[in-house]
Amino acid sequence: MEENQTTSLNISDDFYGYSAATARELPEPDVHIITSAALRIPAHSSILASASPVLENIIDRPRKHRSSERVIPILGVPYDAVVSFVRFLYSFRCSEEEMEKYGIHLLALSHVYSVPQLKQSCTKVLGDWLTMENVVDVLQLARMCDAPNLYLKCMKLVANHFKAVEKTEGWKKRSRKLREEQSLYLQLSEAMECLEHICTEGCTSVGPYDMEPTEKKGPCSKFSTCQGLQLLIKHFATCKKRVNGGCLRQFKLRMQQDNKKDDARWRLLVRKVVSAKAISSLSLPKRKREELQETNNNNNHGIRSFRL
Repeated sequence: MEENQTTSLNISDDFYGYSAATARELPEPDVHIITSAALRIPAHSSILASASPVLENIIDRPRKHRSSERVIPILGVPYDAVVSFVRFLYSFRCSEEEMEKYGIHLLALSHVYSVPQLKQSCTKVLGDWLTMENVVDVLQLARMCDAPNLYLKCMKLVANHFKAVEKTEGWKKRSRKLREEQSLYLQLSEAMECLEHICTEGCTSVGPYDMEPTEKKGPCSKFSTCQGLQLLIKHFATCKKRVNGGCLRQFKLRMQQDNKKDDARWRLLVRKVVSAKAISSLSLPKRKREELQETNNNNNHGIRSFRL
């Protein structure tokens, strides 16, 4: 399998928002930012660290090899938005054209990487450019990015013009998405309840190894879900192809055949949970992160064996 190829950019003197003379005084870049377009933006770790505590913690993380280069992936947003973000970290300036094109992306980046000056600028600009068509998207973003002033502006616009907003495509799309998410969360909740039920009480023929099987124990009220989990537990307990992709290949093929939208939602849900946990830990001071890691290690218990 070929490795993902990235292209390093040739940066002009004015890229960082400095004068030509000042830019030439900068040392050689010692870190690269990788974008979704597989382009690499050279940068200076000291400047990134001074502008963003999250980037500082990413830079301070130990590398696998001392000789390996430092790389920071900033994915999921357009390449030009990342360029504008990096330029702001250097110059603390952002042009009106950049705000108009990438204001939403810059607000998300400013929140994720804890850059309050940029977040304040984006909040003001987006609040001034609110329309019936974009208010639903901006409202959702304001809630996710913890921007209360922008959120309040959006809510006032929706409240004052609810009938008009309700007819927009953004409102209809959001309503459909909420219904789909609620259904997905209900399925996930039921599966977790069934798994807990199997692990603690046992259901029909599957249960904890250290518990005696209950005679004449019938199926539970959610047996359709519970039965599927029991079959998986039985299979993995005896399968001899669990390594080297032998057994899991069947699930990969099944995922490819299933509805792509459902798969994408599941992956997005997991990715958001993992990303939120990672970013929240990076925003903590180094000492706090070490204490949290030690607590997590102490709380890790072995998985109980199953009785089949």
